[in-house]
Amino acid sequence: MKTILVTGGAGFIGANFVPYLAKKYPDYLVINLDKLTYAGNLDNLKECEKAPNYKFVQGDICDAAVVKQLFEAYDVRGVVHFAAESHVDNSITGPRAFIETNLVGTFTLLDAARNHWMSAPHQVKDGYEDCRFHHISTDEVYGALGDTGYFRETTPYDPSSPYSASKAGSDMLVRAYHRTYGMNVTVSNCSNNYGPKQHPEKLIPKIISNALAGKDIPIYGDGKNVRDWLYVLDHCKAIDLIFHQGKSGETYNIGGHNEKNNLEIVDAICSILDQRRPREDGKSYRDLVVFVKDRPGHDRRYAIDAEKLCRELGWKADENFASGIVKTVDWYLNSFGL
Repeated sequence: MKTILVTGGAGFIGANFVPYLAKKYPDYLVINLDKLTYAGNLDNLKECEKAPNYKFVQGDICDAAVVKQLFEAYDVRGVVHFAAESHVDNSITGPRAFIETNLVGTFTLLDAARNHWMSAPHQVKDGYEDCRFHHISTDEVYGALGDTGYFRETTPYDPSSPYSASKAGSDMLVRAYHRTYGMNVTVSNCSNNYGPKQHPEKLIPKIISNALAGKDIPIYGDGKNVRDWLYVLDHCKAIDLIFHQGKSGETYNIGGHNEKNNLEIVDAICSILDQRRPREDGKSYRDLVVFVKDRPGHDRRYAIDAEKLCRELGWKADENFASGIVKTVDWYLNSFGL
């Protein structure tokens, strides 16, 4: 049984990916290493916690001893690295944790993989030729776009926040391990994800939870910041393709071609909630929207060109925003028992 180490598998995207991977590949032992910070939730992994090919380990990716022990005890043959501090607002108020987790943690994992899989630079140990380290990153490393154009794999990095700067640094570390040591690595930079199991601090679940509680729905600035929205299961399928079929040393952008500004997002959610769970006073949930002071360094627009991934690996998103947002709202309604 081939062991795949997934880091941060109790977080939003990881908790969608781990059950997907364990079910699709019964011959893989999927080890989920997660520190269980505020963003990790084991309740989101109940569907696979009794699977014979799944194991959870609580631990810190910055702890070199823990990481080394896992590689040795389970003979880890692949890494899918999600674990990261990812909330931009938190990176503005407390950047140190982002540097430690996103940079030091990524380095710790890379070095453990290098020592376990390789005997010297550009010399892979016998039997370890197919081992791969896949690093999940973000489109925020590219900075901001104007009203037109798209982020491509060749777009220069121009991070705006401590979060995106720390992710940019971790991307560079992964690439350096490929160039210096010849490690088999791939990197993916994705657009904004949405879907089941997302932490309530994020935009879409916050809109849903505040609306249902009758609280103000806060929207930064004028609400016209644009993001390219990707349904989380489409992201998981893309990672699967890249991990198994991507070319070593390459970066792949993953995007949904669903550009929406925050006003469009809140309008779509309120429309669904108005139909699914009408307010007792007969008003629309849109009446709860309030505009709040914009956050520092708030990039205006992101948009991904995923043409390379589609052309080379045959990926295609199964959900558009209209279908994905309905599934997302329904999941939260069910999770809230409504």
